[in-house]
Formats: sequence, C-alpha cells, structure tokens
Amino acid sequence: MRAAIERDAGNDASYGHVASRDVDTRHGVILYLDGITVSFDGFKALNNLTLDIGVGELRCIIGPNGAGKTTMMDVITGKTAPSSGTAYFGQNIDLTTLSETQIAHAGIGRKFQRPTVFENHSVIENLELAMKTDKRVRPTLFSRLTGAQADAIGQTLALIRLTPEAWRPAGLLSHGQKQWLEIGMLLMQEPKLLLLDEPVAGMTDAETERTGELLNELKGRHSLMVVEHDMDFVASIAGQGKVTVLHEGAVLAEGTMAAVQADQRVIEVYLGR
Repeated sequence: MRAAIERDAGNDASYGHVASRDVDTRHGVILYLDGITVSFDGFKALNNLTLDIGVGELRCIIGPNGAGKTTMMDVITGKTAPSSGTAYFGQNIDLTTLSETQIAHAGIGRKFQRPTVFENHSVIENLELAMKTDKRVRPTLFSRLTGAQADAIGQTLALIRLTPEAWRPAGLLSHGQKQWLEIGMLLMQEPKLLLLDEPVAGMTDAETERTGELLNELKGRHSLMVVEHDMDFVASIAGQGKVTVLHEGAVLAEGTMAAVQADQRVIEVYLGR
C-alpha cells in the first residue's frame, strides 16, 4: 500500500475511475432538469426550474439566500421529491424514481458545506472506508485491498495533495485539508457528477486557491456543480464557462461570469446587495 502511494505521489495524470453503472451521455448532457417545481406549504422553493449540465462541465451556481440552490441539490440527490417536473441523469436515468442510495450508486456524489470525515481514522483509512465496494459485514471484515484498489487510493491521495498526510488522523487535519479529504472520499465512490456546496467556506486564501486548482483538475474527468457565494472564487474557476444565477426558484440569468455580472437583473437582486 505504501509503495502504491509513493509511486502515485505527484502523478495526477494516472488518476481515473470507471463508474459501475452505464449512464447514457451520448448527447453530451449529464444532468437535465425540466420544469422542476417544489412547494412547501404553498411557497415555491423551486418554480419551473429548467437547466442542464454538460458532460465534464464545471458549472457554478450562484444566487441570493432563498434562491433555491439547496432545494435543487436535494431534488437531484433524491432527498426532496419535486411537485412536478422531471430530472434525468444522462439520457436514461429518471432521478425522481430513485432513492438517495440508488442515486449515489448511479454516480452522483454530494458534498455538504461542513466536512464529514472519520476523525479517529487516518486519511488513508477514510478513503478505504469510502471505496465503492461491498459494504456487507462479512466482505468488509475479511476483505483485502487489491492492487488496483491500492493504486486508486494512492492516485486519489496525490490528486487531493494529501499523500504526506496519508497516515495522519483525519481529526488533526486543517479545515481545508478535511474538505479535500471529503472530496477524495466522494471520488472513491466513482461519481460521474459531483455536487459541491460552498466548498471554500472557512478556508484560508492558500486553501481556497488550492481548491480552485483541484476543481479545475477534476473538470473533464467528472461533471461538477459548484454552489458558492464567494464571487472571487467563482470568477477564478469559471473561466469562460457557464455560470447560472438562481432567483426565486428559477434561472434568472446564465452565461459567462462577466456576462452575469453585467446583467442588470443580477445586479439588482444579488450582486448589488
């Protein structure tokens, strides 16, 4: 195991996973939401929301508090059922018919704002526990890592820049390192789409910069939806990619960061506050 980690340290190019479930992405779309509405006691948290995410795309989602960003992710991951509308993963998986566990197994991983790691276990043990394997008691007790599994852990450690911390208890990591570890744990589950909720909240400037580098390294290998309030960070990772602005449960504007920043509607409801 140590040999695999040392071999993969700094070798991000070798990183890669193959998802176990076939997701039809022939049309270049990994996620398609069409007319999604979610009502809570008459209040529409999402109001006929329609958007799509391309295969390998890094999409930033911004908007004021209450715009529907969290509810949208809840619908995608099966936590909340829409009142109406459809949500498709690729072309062939109707997310509204699946449980949270089934959606995760299909290839959608979600990271919440606060990192959740096993603090008493080492970094490497956290990645091993998160690995996409048979989690029933007997296989877990008697399992031994294969060479491919050890390689996958080593490659992920190198990607998230935690190889030097591999044997350190996760509870001793900095806030930013815990965030990277949790992203690594999601990667061990072989996702095709990653949903990241405010990934740089509470980070130092150096950690924020490193997180931006990590997300851009993941782009193309995975599709990413990044919900974030830090506009400087969004600008740093969005490049010429598409940024979506939500307001009152619907898409208010969409385009490059420069375009949405210049949009008078966005200025009035969000940036101008």
